[in-house]
Formats: sequence, structure tokens, C-alpha cells
Amino acid sequence: IYMYGAELAKSPAGQIGAGLGQTTSTGTISLIPPTLSITETGQEETLDGVRFVFQLTPGTEAPAEMNFFLPERRALCMAENATHNLHNILTLRGALVRDPRVWARYLTEAIELFATDSDVLFASHHWPTWGTAELTEFLSQQRDLYSYLHDQTLRLLNQGYTGPEIAERIQMPPALDDAWHTHGYYGSVSHNVKAVYQRYMGWFDGNPAHLWELPPEESAKKHVEFMGGAAEILPKAKSALEAGELRWAAQVLNYVVFADPGNGDARELLAEVYDRLGHGSENGTWRNFYLQGAAELRGNKAQASLDSASPDVVAALTLAQVFDSIAIRVDGPRAWDARVTIDWKFTDLDEEIRLRLANGVLVQTRNHDNTPADLTVTLTKPQLLQLVATGSLDGLQVDGDRQALATLVGLLDTGDRDFDIVTP
Repeated sequence: IYMYGAELAKSPAGQIGAGLGQTTSTGTISLIPPTLSITETGQEETLDGVRFVFQLTPGTEAPAEMNFFLPERRALCMAENATHNLHNILTLRGALVRDPRVWARYLTEAIELFATDSDVLFASHHWPTWGTAELTEFLSQQRDLYSYLHDQTLRLLNQGYTGPEIAERIQMPPALDDAWHTHGYYGSVSHNVKAVYQRYMGWFDGNPAHLWELPPEESAKKHVEFMGGAAEILPKAKSALEAGELRWAAQVLNYVVFADPGNGDARELLAEVYDRLGHGSENGTWRNFYLQGAAELRGNKAQASLDSASPDVVAALTLAQVFDSIAIRVDGPRAWDARVTIDWKFTDLDEEIRLRLANGVLVQTRNHDNTPADLTVTLTKPQLLQLVATGSLDGLQVDGDRQALATLVGLLDTGDRDFDIVTP
């Protein structure tokens, strides 16, 4: 919602794109389990009469990713590893930090493997680059882009600068800055540099003042009190806005809103700041974050409408993944004193898994002792998925205390898809 601006009005003052593409799909998310695994670079497969040569690129834009080459068509697909913009080292929607060093090395490998034999390069989201010389230059500049961000971040890190400080100091080479496909329409130099710092150093910058800070709401209330209250802050924040000090105005007004979410003047003034920051952003995702934040401050809160846990996606999960998805829903404090053991016997997969709840943790194991479980359920994987959806044991072969499952289900939390972001 925030990153892609899916709920914003499509207008010059609203959502005009997301940098990498237009916006998110409104269709149903699905997943087809693979029937053929690509396990090594250079692997060749013929699919529907077309010969593919694959290059594995794990740890680049995604933990598992690959490029492929079509020899007879002299066409090279770079997946999301070389697009017509600077991609994300860490996506603003949240993910594991990617490795720009490995990313750059795989781009070098792609040049060495395929460039001279290619007439056209294309990517998952973007238009083609035509010509061997042109696509080679494109790949080389993309490679140098990620290498530069990685290496210069570490150089400045070793001089004692923190992520935010490096983001303010780093300067891009003119040759890269002049190539418009290296610009931050999707990723940005600013948040990518901070991501590289995070990958190596984590969230803590070494300053003891940042080791145990107050949480945002409590910190905001004390900041506002120290600054003389909202009545003193708002005129100064308005002056900062009028002077173009937008980043500072946003920081100060955020304190006021978090200290008193009902302060309508503070909310509207902060929304104006976000409007200006959004409309001034080259980066599509930055624009969307700012404008969605402004909309919510004005009472237009977006509702999450896309369900990523569609039946097809859930059906494609392994048993371990299904039980992992249950484990992260356990409400730890409520489950501290609960003790539940359930054995699951899958007749279609010839597998047995024991779930044990203790100390607020749901653990799964395939190798357990001979101690009896509170409940044993014999079923198939499709029946498990139905059980997860309904919580009902009806129609299943059950041995033991049915209340064991009810206890476990009663300790599961339901996530809030519409939690607040710009207010506490």
C-alpha cells in the first residue's frame, strides 16, 4: 500500500508509478510448484522447442534468482538483476538486505558468458536494450553502480561514518550519474547506502545514546514537552516548511503527532510537508510513501485488499512451512504456561511430525522419543490445509484429547493487516 501507492488516486498529485513499474496487480496471487529445478550455471533446457541456458544468481535481487539466455534468438533475460533504474539493496517494504558485492559479480559473469553472443537484453519489468555494444555498456554500468555503492560505503564506514552520514556524503561518478538508467527511480542511493551499512554493521551505530532509546510514542511525548509543547512547536515547524527545510519539519512534526495523534493542526501541517516531499521525489516509492502518509494523516487510511495467502500459495507450502507459519502466530505471553504435544501422521506423504508447545514456542520435530502425545491426528496434507483454515477436526482420524488442538488454536494471534504507521 505504502510502497506502490496502490490506494492513492491516479493523478498528477497522486500515484503516477512505482519506479520499477506502474503499481501492484489487482489479480489473485497464485503459485505453481516447480516441476524442473535449475541447479547450476550453464544448465541447458529446451522448453516448448526453445533452448534456454541458465545462470544462477543467488543473493542478488532475491535469495534465489537466475538469468537466462536464448542462443537461437541471441536474447538475454536479466530477470531483475539489471533494470532501467537503480534497484533496491533493501526494499522499503521490508526484506533481507541484498548483497551488492555478489550482485555486481554476477553481472560481470553475465557479461563474460553471454554479452558477445547477444543482440538484445531484456528484464522482467522493463523494455529491451538493442545491440551488442549497447547492452554490454548497459550491463557494465549497472555492475559498476552496485560495486560503487558497496565499496564506497565500506570505505566511509571504515572512516567512522554511520549509515545516515554516508548517505549524505557519498557522491556518484559523473559517468554513472549521466546514464539515466542508474538513477534512483525505484531504489535510491540514500536508502541503498544505509542498507549496505546495515548488512555489515546491523542497526546499532556504536553510539551508546542509541543503544536503548525510548520507543517512538514515549520519546515523542518527552520531545514535545522539552520543546515547550505543541503550541510552541507548530509555528516554528510552519516556518521551517516555508523555508524549505522539509526534512526537519517532518521530523519535528512527527514528534507532535506521535505525542498527540488527535492534534488536527499538527496532522495537517505534517501532511503538507509529506505532500511537498512526495511531489519533489525522483524516486517513485519515496513519492508513494510520502503521499500515502499524507493521505492517512488526513483520515484517508488505506485498507489492505490483496491477500498473499491465497489457496494456491498455501497449497504449495511444505509441511515444515505450514507449521512454521503457525508458530509465528503463537501469542508468546499467553502461551508461557501451556503444554501441548500433537503428533501428525500424513498418509499421503508417509511422514510423521510432532508439534510441541512449551515456553511460548511451537517446535516441530520428526525424530521424537516414544512419549505419548496429547493428541494424534492421521490425515493427508490437503486435510491439514483444510484444518488450518477451519480449526475443525471433523472427518479426521483422531486419537487422544481433542482439547489439545483447541488449546493451541486458542493461543494463535491474528495479524493486523491495517496497523497504523504515521500515527502510534
